[in-house]
This record gives sequence, C-alpha cells and structure tokens, in this order.
Amino acid sequence: MQDRASPSDEALARAHDRLLADGSLQFDRIGFTPPSPPGWLRWLGDMVQAMGPALKWVFWIGLALLAGLILYAIVREILRLRAPSAKPTTPPSIADEWRPDPEAARDLLVEADQLARRGLYAEAAHLLLLRSVQDIAKRQPRALRVSLTTREIATLKALPDTARPAFALIGAVVERSLFGGDTVGAPEFADCRQAYEAFALPEGWRT
Repeated sequence: MQDRASPSDEALARAHDRLLADGSLQFDRIGFTPPSPPGWLRWLGDMVQAMGPALKWVFWIGLALLAGLILYAIVREILRLRAPSAKPTTPPSIADEWRPDPEAARDLLVEADQLARRGLYAEAAHLLLLRSVQDIAKRQPRALRVSLTTREIATLKALPDTARPAFALIGAVVERSLFGGDTVGAPEFADCRQAYEAFALPEGWRT
C-alpha cells in the first residue's frame, strides 16, 4: 500500500515548478570562459618541462653530495675519537719566570769570579745577593720594602720555592760578613756561587 503525498509535499512541488518556470531567474552558468594563464607562466612551464631530464640529474647529484658530506662527517668523527689525545702544553713554571736571563747570569758570575780571584770573596758574595734582590724588585716591586732584611726577603710569598734556598744561603753569608764580622773565604763563596748557578743556570755552566 503506497503512502499518499501529504498536502505540504504537493504544495512544495508546485512551488518548485513555478520557480523553475520563472524566466527572470537564472540557474545555469551561461557564457563563462575561464581566463587563460599569463604568458610568463606558460613560458616557465615550458622551460621546466624542457629541463625535466636535467632536473633529474641535478636531484641525484645533490643527493650524492649530501650523502658524501654525511659520510665525511662520520669518518672525521671516528678518526678524531681514535686519534691519540694531544699532549697538553705545559705552561711555564713560576721558577722559569723568575730565572734570570742566561747571558745576564753568566755575566754576573764572571764579575763575581773576578772579585774572588782577587781574594774579595765577601764582595763577590755581596754582588750575587745585590743582583738577586734587584731581580726580585724587577719582578715584584711591591713585595720589597727598604726596611726588609735578607732573612725577611727570603720568606716572602712572592719568591718561588726554587729560588728561596739560593737566596737564603747567599743572604746568610753576606749578613754574617756585614753584621757579624765573619770572614768570607773561598769555600763560602763557592757555596754561594753554586747555589746561584743551580737556580739561574739549570743546565749547568762552568768557567
């Protein structure tokens, strides 16, 4: 048994028919022509189409270069990890910074030896002490004061430990000579000379 159309459906159908029969209304696109692409766009498309085979080569060459760069980075990292570690550069020690110039040290020893050959051992030891104090004043001018004794200078923190024994030995010999009246002989001067030479010329030097 078929269902009868409701009055509302029949009214809607008649309204639709009247709408389609109305000539003042347009439901179809009539006379529409899509715009043609500009000339430069057609030229670009033709050029890309002509370069199609070459673009394939460019793509594969670029891909090969990229793969080569990646491989190079991997190999370089592997070699860096396997390479022996570089030896750290040893900075100059404080003793090296304080050590006098070799030529100046040799000249000083020559002057002291000349005094010693004349029997002026106290003067020769005093010369070594005076030049040593001048070296300290040159490197640490704020560390020295006029009132400091040789023993006090030997305890200064600014003086490196490697230079302290030589300075203390020479200073003690000179102090005993100047203030204690002790005689400085060849053995005492030899000790002062050897102490200064051991610090100033670590490689050794003999007249």
